[in-house]
Amino acid sequence: MSGIIGKKIAMTSLFDANGKNIPCTIIQAGPCVVTQVRTEEKDGYKSVQLGFDDAKEKNTSAGLKGHFKKAGTTPKRKLVEFYGDFVDTLELGKEVNVELFAEGEYVDVTGVSKGKGFQGVVKRHGFGGVGQATHGQHNRLRAPGSIGAGSDPSRVFKGMRMAGRMGGKNVTIQNLNVVKVDTEQNLLIVKGAIPGPKNSYVIIRRWK
Repeated sequence: MSGIIGKKIAMTSLFDANGKNIPCTIIQAGPCVVTQVRTEEKDGYKSVQLGFDDAKEKNTSAGLKGHFKKAGTTPKRKLVEFYGDFVDTLELGKEVNVELFAEGEYVDVTGVSKGKGFQGVVKRHGFGGVGQATHGQHNRLRAPGSIGAGSDPSRVFKGMRMAGRMGGKNVTIQNLNVVKVDTEQNLLIVKGAIPGPKNSYVIIRRWK
C-alpha cells in the first residue's frame, strides 16, 4: 500500500537521543477500510479506494449506503483513491492502519492549507512595499506599485502578482521524517509542520 488517509490532531515536541527538541505533528493515520477495488479489466486502471472516519447514516445518500454495504463497512466521511501495483493484494472490507509505516522512514503529506481570505501583496506574495515612510508619502507603504506600462502594451500581463484570496489550496510537504508510530492508538508522529487546521483530513504517502 502506498498511502493512507489521516487527520491532523495537534502539534507537539519531542526530544531525540541527543537532547535536541524536535517540533512534531501528531496525525491519526487510519484505520481505513478498502471500500472499492478497481481493476484494469473492468475499469481500465488499477486503484484502491479507502474510506476513513465514520459518518452518520442519516447524512449519507442512498447510493453511498449501498456502496459501503457492498464493502461490508459503515459509512465513511472521507474517500480517497490510491494507485499502484499493490491493488492485487487488497480485498473489499480489508483494514489498513498505521502499521503501514515504520519509524525513521520518510513520507509526503498532502492537505488543504488554512484559508486566509482576501490579502494584499505584502502578505500574499512577500512584497516589500513602495517608497519611503516619510517625505510626503501617503498610504503607499503596502501598495503593489506599477502593474504594467500604459501606452505599450496597454494591458496587464497574465500572472501578475496582485492582491487576492490566499490559502485554501492543496499543499504537499515532502520528505517528513516519521519520528514515532503508535500502533495501539493509530497515531503517526512526523517531524515538522503539515498543511491545514486541526481535525482536517490529510493524505500520507510513502516517500519514493
